Amino acid sequence: MSVSARLIELGIELPSVVPPVAAYVPAKAHGDLVYTAGQLPMVSGVLPAAGKVGGAVEASDAQSYARQCALNAIAAAAAAVGGVDRLTGVLKVTGFVASTADFTGQPGVINGASEVLGEIFGEAGRHARSAVGVPVLPLDSPVEVEVVFSFA
Repeated sequence: MSVSARLIELGIELPSVVPPVAAYVPAKAHGDLVYTAGQLPMVSGVLPAAGKVGGAVEASDAQSYARQCALNAIAAAAAAVGGVDRLTGVLKVTGFVASTADFTGQPGVINGASEVLGEIFGEAGRHARSAVGVPVLPLDSPVEVEVVFSFA
């Protein structure tokens, strides 16, 4: 099943590509890989929440923000390679969670990204991953996700 057909089946509409907030591009293709820049959980150009996970932001909310980051990454990668159906798999996810010093649930937060990628890409969505706690992210976002996709 194509990625676009799977998105329709899941009732997922990809967002518009989030414009860069600094001097970079949203995604860059090289060889048969496309690397995304760090994607924030922007929805219609707006960050849905700000602050630290384990503080002002609940882990369950942050997990849904990680999901949105992954959808933003798919949109950016698809735009860089000429369409979502050119994406053939997910190789690596790096997730950053702005969290309080005592919060240790970063892997659970980044599951929001990993799970939606698995739903969309199936077996080809299984990936290597890092989930890292950091003190602060751009725009005080609670989550940021980078993805490396394969494409044909």
